[in-house]
Amino acid sequence: MYESLTRYLPEFDKVEGYGEWVIDHESKGTMDDPIQMPYVDYGPLVMGVYDAIYTFEEGHLEYGLNRYNDILERNGLKWDGRMMSEADVSQLDGQAVTALILGAVRADRFCEGALLGFFEDGSMRRWLERLADLDHQMEDRHA
Repeated sequence: MYESLTRYLPEFDKVEGYGEWVIDHESKGTMDDPIQMPYVDYGPLVMGVYDAIYTFEEGHLEYGLNRYNDILERNGLKWDGRMMSEADVSQLDGQAVTALILGAVRADRFCEGALLGFFEDGSMRRWLERLADLDHQMEDRHA
């Protein structure tokens, strides 16, 4: 069910970094030479998960992930970086975990580097591992 997302798990052990901040040190900050706002240049692993969660959202409309904030709230969570990072996902279902992932991706729109934080602190890996566990549980039930 979640293979399109969990297929990235092996990459976590291979990657040296998830992205790096790009800071404009060369522009003068004038009208003719404005300074570009800092941004994160994400690596292939992050971009793969980024694309995969949007593809999953589009392919599983029954999950209602466009309302990820409501899903998080129903599960006792808030769309808050610290609360999401500290969430005990061991009892969450697939809808709640994918809502966490989509929430992390969307957070980066409002706070540059938020997604990088979820990768660096191990949250994204933990969330994907929970989805892999859910897949294994489904396989065991159908075996």
